[in-house]
This record gives sequence, structure tokens and C-alpha cells, in this order.
Amino acid sequence: MTFNVLLQYILPHRFLSRIVYWATRWTFRPWKNFLISKIVRSYDVDMTEAAQPDPLAYQHFNAFFTRKLRPDARKPDNLAQSVLSPADGRVSQAGRIVEGRIFQAKGQQYTAAELLGDEAAAEPYRHGSFATIYLSPRDYHRVHMPLAGRLKETVHIPGRIFSVAPFAVEAIPRLFARNERLVCHFEGEHGPFVVVMVGAILVSSVATVWDGLVIPPYASNIRRKSFAGQDITLDRFAEMARFNMGSTVIVLFPEDTVKLDAWTPQQSVRVGQRLGQLRQGNV
Repeated sequence: MTFNVLLQYILPHRFLSRIVYWATRWTFRPWKNFLISKIVRSYDVDMTEAAQPDPLAYQHFNAFFTRKLRPDARKPDNLAQSVLSPADGRVSQAGRIVEGRIFQAKGQQYTAAELLGDEAAAEPYRHGSFATIYLSPRDYHRVHMPLAGRLKETVHIPGRIFSVAPFAVEAIPRLFARNERLVCHFEGEHGPFVVVMVGAILVSSVATVWDGLVIPPYASNIRRKSFAGQDITLDRFAEMARFNMGSTVIVLFPEDTVKLDAWTPQQSVRVGQRLGQLRQGNV
């Protein structure tokens, strides 16, 4: 075990994340300008895409990190049958779910039931497909809908807050099924699908367009919230949530509904880009 991986087990995850949560919202100009400038330089952030292109004009670091883009900066794939990437980032893995098991990295797997916190909820995805998208500090941090859908339920699942950087994904067993996360269940025109917002060390805050800030507070027990009867319906490509700081998004589709394109690990992707397409019988 490397030193970096060892640190993931011994660091006080939630304590550090709480500190970062407040530090990234401090409006003290020298502080927020220092943080923003460091990220822009270190990660070569393209500010020409932002609705506000001046990085120092943001109220605090988190406002910069969750910045809105120009309307023409991202467009959905123009084919109606295309399934869209929900986030900017890199495709960590994508492919088939085999007997309920999802590939994390070489030698590492976890189950859909573990990820969703529910055996029954995971059953439609037992032989389905998945895509895991990692957001780095340079990426756009708002998450959009891969397909149109009606929100059925959210499930806030407690857990650790390991890093989701590639070194941790390759070394920590069942990482995505162990981290704190928000599971969003949708019903689409062609069946159910799930979008999972996975927290990560220092970057574990999640907000949705329907509920605002959801994480923190951190959970000690599984928290379910039903949206039955509320008719919260989001169009394909519509914004659904954001990471206050970055992390990972995982999408699950049932068997025979979606055919994913061929993706290589760590291949770049952008919001609205085609991940795959609805199968012929579902178009």
C-alpha cells in the first residue's frame, strides 16, 4: 500500500471536508483570489467558456468552482436517441453490468445493490449498463440529465469520503459503494435510470435543483425522500445538480435500453456529448 493510499484510511475525512466547505465560501478577497488564481493556473482552466470570464469577479471560491457557462459553451448531441454525458470530465469506466457487478478498476468491483443501498432497487440494472465520470478541478461542475425523466426518489447514503482520483479508484476496494453519495432515481420514457452523485474527500458537498444543498449535512443513516405526486420532470440536458467542488457521477441504465459507445478509460468527455444511444426498440 502506497503512502497516498494509506492516508486515505487515516485522515479525518468529514472534519477536513467541513473545513474546506467553509474555506471555499470565505469572501475575504486576498484569500479567495489566491485560491481561484492557483486553480486557474495549475489546471489551465478555460475561463472563456464561463458566463463570467473574469475569475476574480466571483464572490468566493465555490462560486467560481460552480460557475455557469455561456449558453453556447455546451450543446446536447443533436440526435434524439443519443444518451448524453451528464458531466464534463473523464470516463473512468463504462460498459456492461455483469450479474449485478460494476467494474471499478483492474481487480476492483462493487455491486449495483451496494451502490444504490437497496437490493430491490438494483434488480433492474443487474444486466444493464453503466458509465462512471470523474470530474477534476479544471472541469465544469454542474451535472445535467442524460435523458429526460421524472424524479421518483432520492437516497442519501452515508459513508466514507475517500478521494476519487485515479490512484484511489485503482487501490481502494468498492470505493464508490463506500463513499457518501446521493442516489437519484428517475423514470424516463423508456424505463428507469439512476444518476449517482458520489462525494469525495475535501469535495463532498452536493446540491440539487429541486432541493438545494443536500450534502452536508452528512448522514448517519440512509435517508430516503419520495417525490411521488410532485411531478418534478427534467428535460434531457437540463441541469439537475452540482458538486460544490468536484467528484464522480455514475449513471445506470437497465438491460436492453441503452447501447453505450466504446469508451477507453480516462477518455475526455463533455456535458451533452453522446455516451451511447437508446436501443432500436426503445426509440
